[in-house]
Amino acid sequence: MQKVRAIVRYDGTDFFGFQRQRNAPTIASALEGVLTELFHRPTSIICAGRTDAGVHASGQVVHFAAPQAFPLERLSIAANSLLPQAITLHQPHVVANDFSARFDAVKRHYIYLLLNRRERCALRSRFTGHDYHQLDVPVMLAAAQAVCGQHDFRSFCAQLPQSGGTVRTVYGVKIERCNELVRFDIEGNGFLHRMVRVLVGTLLEIGSGRRPVGDIPRILACRDRRAAGMTAEAAGLYLAGVTYPDYSSFTLPSLLPSAEVT
Repeated sequence: MQKVRAIVRYDGTDFFGFQRQRNAPTIASALEGVLTELFHRPTSIICAGRTDAGVHASGQVVHFAAPQAFPLERLSIAANSLLPQAITLHQPHVVANDFSARFDAVKRHYIYLLLNRRERCALRSRFTGHDYHQLDVPVMLAAAQAVCGQHDFRSFCAQLPQSGGTVRTVYGVKIERCNELVRFDIEGNGFLHRMVRVLVGTLLEIGSGRRPVGDIPRILACRDRRAAGMTAEAAGLYLAGVTYPDYSSFTLPSLLPSAEVT
């Protein structure tokens, strides 16, 4: 057997998250079912980050054990012919036996895409969040700098972890507008349950004037989820990349319709 690392991309709209669940379609269960069929043996996968229901990925990383006799150069084609249309596997590569997609990751990069206009768009609703308020991007960007660095992010956590605490490090936040789309780029060493979506939701409240610009330090100090803002829609969130000491899977989301779609 050999350990294989691969990138997985998916439209998470119709799945109940990444992690396998009983009686519910998930990304992991679909991948494991196909790999088990191809390898003729039960196959489990480990991912870099468990995404929630409705969340997408353009740069998710997984690892799994594969028979050495299986032609790895054919794995992507074979797997993608069997996987649901919303999931694809890319760039399988043999790695050291001690490699871990989860524990060897040093940075995770999330992108949130928001359609900022009065009306929703049916052709973008699977792949963007939506906010009809007039948003001030420079104000949101200024507010977001308060989350950079190492902090206790308990206030931005929807469900507390069973172990490991709530301290995380955010390396940077970028926010930019392109016409009606607002893009949030957030990098950190790890993220708590729904942390990115709660952070984006809080910034949206700040950007629309519903919350003061300097509110984030107070929210962090409260260590209480009730102090933070709303949870942004799952549809806009992408795990865009995972960084390792010698490798990065970062890939810009490519699921959006063209800019001309209104």
